[in-house]
Amino acid sequence: MSETTVRAVLWDFGGVLTTSPFDAFAAYEEASGLPAGVIRQLNATNPDSNAWARFERGELDVDSFVTVFEAEAAAVGHRVDALQVLASLRGELRPAMVEALRRCHDRLLTGLLTNNFEPASGNAAGYSAVFDLFHAVVQSSEVGHRKPDPGFYKLACEKLAIEPDEAVFLDDLGVNLKPARAMGMRTIKVVDPDAAIDELESVVGFPLR
Repeated sequence: MSETTVRAVLWDFGGVLTTSPFDAFAAYEEASGLPAGVIRQLNATNPDSNAWARFERGELDVDSFVTVFEAEAAAVGHRVDALQVLASLRGELRPAMVEALRRCHDRLLTGLLTNNFEPASGNAAGYSAVFDLFHAVVQSSEVGHRKPDPGFYKLACEKLAIEPDEAVFLDDLGVNLKPARAMGMRTIKVVDPDAAIDELESVVGFPLR
């Protein structure tokens, strides 16, 4: 592990600063009588070229995404309402994690690295106070590539004028942490938000609550 001083904290949004989108998937599956985990299974199949990946890179508009995603579901025997899936995704902010972000912003550089479907401003998404706490924002639908593409992390470092080993990155998916770690970043997998805050606190060396 690098001993370089941390200058920046990089954050995923959904599943880190907000409740997990996987909870929304599970609720939709239960309400629709679908097998548990089917949405995540669809998104993990051909992960670089499926409807979800193409939508997050801005290669499909909403109508095209709906057509392709529902066809992917039908191909494995399931009927999915893609618009309902999208409508379920807006998560609730996690106050303790937002407070940790605020404290990091006061003393370090902060960056948002998010795979999303269309460029979002804090106001448009209803998260304006949170978006104000980032010194740099990298959104997949804006830059045309997405995590875990190493170029996504490189762009965040360029925006913040840091080296990868000067950053710590929080995400709820191990697949997104792996390339960041390979570049030299410290990484924290967010499963339990309180445990993740404790781990981040030990890395940055100041209180986050």
